[in-house]
Amino acid sequence: VQLQASGGGSVQAGASLRLACVHPRRALGSYTMAWFRQVPGKQRELVAGITASGITDYADSVKGRFTISRDNSRKTVRLQMSSLKPDDTAVYYCNAKRGISTTWGQGTLVTVSS
Repeated sequence: VQLQASGGGSVQAGASLRLACVHPRRALGSYTMAWFRQVPGKQRELVAGITASGITDYADSVKGRFTISRDNSRKTVRLQMSSLKPDDTAVYYCNAKRGISTTWGQGTLVTVSS
């Protein structure tokens, strides 16, 4: 069973979206979770990550605008995106990593128009 990502959509520049990543049967509390994004023709890039202990890290391009968080059940990780820009347009993927094990979600499309 893979991670399930949701929350993408089409918005105007300056709007907000919140993405969610959930594993339907597994608590994710012991995993380092991250959101990546990819546009056609470019490599997948790290957007934000959160360790099992709650330490967060962000790409410079989203610092101050995006917030990654884990909820109390530890089955969902969210990415709150604010002040969206056209350059944020991409397919967003969540990732769960523990040791050598890595699991990807199916991706959710975010489109930001100017």
